[in-house]
Amino acid sequence: MSDPSGFLAGKRICVTGGGGFLGAYVIERLKRQGATDIFVPRKADYDLVDGAAVRKLLGDVQPEVVLHLAANVGGIGANRAHPAEFFYDNLMMGVQLLHESWKHGVEKFVAVGTVCSYPKFTPVPFKEADFWGGYPEETNAPYGLAKKMLLVQSQSYRQQYGFNSIYLIPVNLYGPEDNFDLETSHVIPALIRKCLEAIERGDEEVVVWGDGSPTREFLYASDAAEGIVLGAERYNGEEPVNLGSGEEISIKDLVETIVELTGFNGRLVWDTDKPNGQPRRGLDTSRATELFGFTAQTRLAQGLQETVEWYRATTGKVAS
Repeated sequence: MSDPSGFLAGKRICVTGGGGFLGAYVIERLKRQGATDIFVPRKADYDLVDGAAVRKLLGDVQPEVVLHLAANVGGIGANRAHPAEFFYDNLMMGVQLLHESWKHGVEKFVAVGTVCSYPKFTPVPFKEADFWGGYPEETNAPYGLAKKMLLVQSQSYRQQYGFNSIYLIPVNLYGPEDNFDLETSHVIPALIRKCLEAIERGDEEVVVWGDGSPTREFLYASDAAEGIVLGAERYNGEEPVNLGSGEEISIKDLVETIVELTGFNGRLVWDTDKPNGQPRRGLDTSRATELFGFTAQTRLAQGLQETVEWYRATTGKVAS
């Protein structure tokens, strides 16, 4: 989808987290939209948790648009092991970067939040109006609340200073180039890796966390990038906006789909001593369609197949 406004063409754009999974897709999308002056800060040069480094970044780069994708993030296991780090790092990065962007005269700030900020028992589909209806699910609440403060800050700076900051809420992402580290990955890459390695070793079973009953929604990373860039181009409002696929699936059905796609023929063992996480998760995505024309294009079955094929090709793991 092209940018009829031409807003991004010729802009100096800073993409934090641009070296990460989602960031690579966003940069590719920005270039397709005519952006040519894109800067990706590296942690070794600009640690965004440090206020002095944030000020140096903005002084060095002088961006007109900031897309804040950077986050310290992981799955349930990583959230349980590092709650303090996830809270502090994400809060400090967001608060300082948005504040200093305003001080430096940045024209537009795009804050990327997380579906983990929604209350644990949000009615499905999650509507943006329900964002403040309760406390997030406990296993990822520190991360979710840290990212949620970006919305408060975004709206406050718009109200007091007229700063053009928008807030987007993507659901769980997946796709080629995802993080497949079993210590920090999310459910889809972890399951794909577990199944393919089980096949390679000849294992008779794969262990899965929880009981399979929770539901989730997943957004293909290239679709998420399109939504973020469309928001940057076309949306200038104060209200948060969901980015999702509109497909809700149980973890049980997701696991069985991945088992079929990878060719694993052994048993699934559900470790019910491990947490399920949020009971249900599915988004109302109508606001994104109405406000800036975003609708996800990749169905989950197609995206999962492409992700499995990419990982198999990248690691050399063959089908059974």
